This record gives sequence, structure tokens and C-alpha cells, in this order.
Amino acid sequence: MVIKMTEAAMIKLKEMAVNGEQTPRLDADVAGGCGMTVKFSIVFDEPRRNDLIIETEGIQIRLDRFTKRYLDEETQIDYNPEQGFLVGESFISSACSIQID
Repeated sequence: MVIKMTEAAMIKLKEMAVNGEQTPRLDADVAGGCGMTVKFSIVFDEPRRNDLIIETEGIQIRLDRFTKRYLDEETQIDYNPEQGFLVGESFISSACSIQID
């Protein structure tokens, strides 16, 4: 897995990491059942025991196995002041399976 960051995202993450004790984490917010929606974000919190750690240009980004399974092999992180951090491609799935016995 590769994480690519724009210069704006790198600057903001470094600034936030210096100013706090919490670490950046990639987080997947999954909603729905049939027609599932996944939105990615960066949150700052305490390290967790089973975190996966990806280091990019001196910045450690943590994620759990749940979030990792929704990420693409290559994920880009950008930042702009109006929208905050923009992570990868959020997606909507219209797939729904029904089991009939």
C-alpha cells in the first residue's frame, strides 16, 4: 500500500503533529447496508495496539485493518482550508445480496 500526499497535506500534517500529542489516523466511515457508502477522513487520536503504520516523508499515519480493506493500493491525501483533508476516493456501492433458502 502506498500513500501519496500533496505538498499542502504534508505541510498541514507536519504542523498538526508538532502541535499535539495525538497521531494522524486514516479512518473509514461506512454507512448503509445495501448501497453502502464509504468516506475516508483523517482523525487525530491516541495510537491503538493493533494499528498498521505507514510512514510517508517522515510522517507516520496509522490505520486499522478495517480501514485498510477499503483503501486502494495507492491512496492520495490532499488538503485545502475550505474542505480540510481529502483522502482517496470515497465510494458508493449499489451492490446488494439476498440469500434465498
